[in-house]
Amino acid sequence: MKKENLELLEKYGQTHLLRFYEKLDEQKKDALEKQIENLDWGLFSCLDSDSTPSNKGNIAPLGALSVDEIEKKREEYTQTGLEAIRAGKVAALLLAGGQGTRLGYAGPKGTFNIGVERELYIFEQLIRNTLEVVEQAGAWVPFFVMTSEKNHDDTVTFLKEHGYFGYNPEYMFFFKQSMAPSMDFNRKLLMETEDRLVFSPNGNGGWFASFMRAGMHTKAKEMGVEWLNAFAVDNVLQRIADPCFVGAVIKHGCVSGAKVVRKVHPEERVGALCLEDGRPSIIEYYELTREMSYAKDERGEYLYNFGVILNYLFRLDKLERIAENRMPLHVVEKKIPYVDPDGTAHAPTEPNGYKFETLILDMVHMMDNCLSYEVVRESEFAPVKNKEGVDSIDTARKLLQENGIKL
Repeated sequence: MKKENLELLEKYGQTHLLRFYEKLDEQKKDALEKQIENLDWGLFSCLDSDSTPSNKGNIAPLGALSVDEIEKKREEYTQTGLEAIRAGKVAALLLAGGQGTRLGYAGPKGTFNIGVERELYIFEQLIRNTLEVVEQAGAWVPFFVMTSEKNHDDTVTFLKEHGYFGYNPEYMFFFKQSMAPSMDFNRKLLMETEDRLVFSPNGNGGWFASFMRAGMHTKAKEMGVEWLNAFAVDNVLQRIADPCFVGAVIKHGCVSGAKVVRKVHPEERVGALCLEDGRPSIIEYYELTREMSYAKDERGEYLYNFGVILNYLFRLDKLERIAENRMPLHVVEKKIPYVDPDGTAHAPTEPNGYKFETLILDMVHMMDNCLSYEVVRESEFAPVKNKEGVDSIDTARKLLQENGIKL
């Protein structure tokens, strides 16, 4: 064990990580040491400092550029967006680190077959949506895919075996999401096995840090990219690198944009775009009081009526500014499987420790402004989150069919 690593373990009271060290072979010793070298020791200070998010500031409504307003300027916005795409300034970034566990499927979520009478994978549908823009612009859009340690190889192999569903592989890039360690309530880092710490993905706000760590940031800049359209894997109807959306954000002089839909009811379980202390922000459904949920403006419209769908456009130089500072860390109590000092594995039934996450909503709040851009819910929002019920496989299939997509 390197002297500097041992000193860090002693400083932070984590020498228990070495309890199995002497009986490990050299390869496993090296692997454990590498994990220790790469630990973010700042996690310890955030547990009792101001680096964790506090309560929300002063919340105020943020209206949206409505569908009707967009239609009046659709041609103008679209042309501006197409010019940016043709100039290579716009890239797509797919957040695809999740597994299909909640769908009852053992594999990367994007490899789930949502077809009925034919195969139609989630990845395939998202790529098809992007190919429509490629065809419209007559130019390839750089397409970055963020995977996780668990699904990286399966994701890359799957897309390669399927010929990237017609996407030019020279414009498709893969990188892994960074991982954060977990600790118990006594602030002791947990171990998954005798030679491995417990790690979990660092939250959907960690994508840009992971992007930079993998060198994708340099690659994007070399390609002339100025805008990144970050989107989640589970919405099979969303438009990616949408020229009208891109053009609207540019025309309105904004540094970021968020696609939103009107809520189906005031208490729908989606985050709402808002202002917090005068800056763009997202307030989660559980943070909205009933009074706020049902408050209306002078036209009778609900004040917090626009829900985000995790489809954002960010200016790259503004993301660089965020990267210079630590993103707010959210400390979450979770049930975390681990091995005890005897090497016995445990699967807790109650929360037993902390996980650390960064959230994309904090990225939005760190932007100077954000264009709230309304899309037609039935045309662009078909989330595949659950096996049954709301936002499920069946509801997404129905919406796909209603949009003329054969299943």
